[in-house]
Amino acid sequence: MEAQQIILKPIMTEKSYAGIPNKVYTFKVAKSANKIEIKKAVEKLFEVQVARVNTVSVKGKQKVRRTKNGPQVGSTSDYKKAIVFLKPESKAIAFFESIK
Repeated sequence: MEAQQIILKPIMTEKSYAGIPNKVYTFKVAKSANKIEIKKAVEKLFEVQVARVNTVSVKGKQKVRRTKNGPQVGSTSDYKKAIVFLKPESKAIAFFESIK
């Protein structure tokens, strides 16, 4: 699997913004990717040194939409989230630094 197929997109939340000064970044990743593949993909895409990776499988939320025919029940997709910790001597990821 290629690096672009593993790292899908960054996750931008208040909690993920709090980690940017400490070189902690959060990404949405492919469900089948493991920690080693995620580490190699981040190092290749952003040219940084990764210290460790934590992963979380996030369950989709149930959504109810009210219509004139009655409630329509559905859910959002399940996905996998990776929290990437960089080494202190590593440079920061420029994409996240421009957002601060």
